[in-house]
Amino acid sequence: MQTFTLEVQDSFVPNFLDYLKQFKNEVTVHKDKNIESDPNFYERQKELQQIRDDIKSGKIDMVPHEDIWGNIKKHLNTFENN
Repeated sequence: MQTFTLEVQDSFVPNFLDYLKQFKNEVTVHKDKNIESDPNFYERQKELQQIRDDIKSGKIDMVPHEDIWGNIKKHLNTFENN
């Protein structure tokens, strides 16, 4: 058996699945759970992997935890003082 990935227009999916029913003994349809819960899953995964690679290679500097919370506290203080 071979595996293919197809991109099908949303409006055509019902027709496509109906068509495939006639081949139920020859074709098995598997829905990608990642895409069902997040249509942009694979694009987001690719972006995150690139960010991770950039951090590991030193292209992107990590901001220390203390600096982040310090900036948040400063920002919150501006609301309290107004």
